Amino acid sequence: MRNTEVTIAGVQFKNPVTTASGTFGSGEEYSEFVDLSRLGAVTTKGVANVPWPGNPTPRVAEVYGGMLNAIGLQNPGIDVFLNRDVSFLKQFDTKIIVNVCGHSTEEYIDVVERLADAPVDLLEINISCPNVKEGGIAFGQDPKAVEAITRAVKDKAAQPVIMKLSPNVTDITEMARAAESGGADGLSLINTLTGMKIDINRRSFVLANKTGGMSGPAVHPIAVRMVYQTAQVVKIPIIGMGGVMTAEDAIEMILAGATMVSVGTANFLNPTATIDVIEGIEHYMDRFGVEDIRELIGAVR
Repeated sequence: MRNTEVTIAGVQFKNPVTTASGTFGSGEEYSEFVDLSRLGAVTTKGVANVPWPGNPTPRVAEVYGGMLNAIGLQNPGIDVFLNRDVSFLKQFDTKIIVNVCGHSTEEYIDVVERLADAPVDLLEINISCPNVKEGGIAFGQDPKAVEAITRAVKDKAAQPVIMKLSPNVTDITEMARAAESGGADGLSLINTLTGMKIDINRRSFVLANKTGGMSGPAVHPIAVRMVYQTAQVVKIPIIGMGGVMTAEDAIEMILAGATMVSVGTANFLNPTATIDVIEGIEHYMDRFGVEDIRELIGAVR
């Protein structure tokens, strides 16, 4: 009997597959295509302390091998999230990972404290948000800021804290070490890479925001490399993401050192992508006689 269970920060997941924040809503719109109870976890869209309107449109564009998005973390705020989204997800036998965003340490902490009594399992802290008090540089682009925000959130959080790292840095391992030093229980990586697309006929930017986050299969090799590098320098578990379109992509992430994987852009192309990945991992284990998924985590050195 194969075992696909994995554990992160004491939380046990039936399999290593979750959804990437912002690509699955909070599960409701996908629930007619996917039995959410089959997923290891559902990772929600980012939630802030107050509603965020997001960026002006157009804010999504297709590009070679993926897509650009400049949604701007549009969300209804923590009050609506708790009443509507958490209540919906509790119907299913799956773990809940809440993605948290903010423009300041105080905003992050406000959300984290509001979630303290909520029936959710992990907090994923999106530190690619612009730090308004530091001139707009993302929290995740300065190791001192990474350590400080991690420590501040960890001090107030009732649930384990996963720090979601930005790839738009010189050295991902520096940021990973900083998060670990701040007390993080785990890491998610990678978030999107900054990209741009120009309409040559209109001679204008395709996205109203000019730049957007690049995701999809084109970023997968970069994500695998960053997961591998990070796994070599930290002792805390990693949720790997970035262009996971198939079970093969997910297994690559796991072999590189990820304990779990998040399926993101693939959901837009194929609503059942998460289930396809779960079943593909099971077939791979059967094919190669792998009895326990943990045998594969970081197996490539």
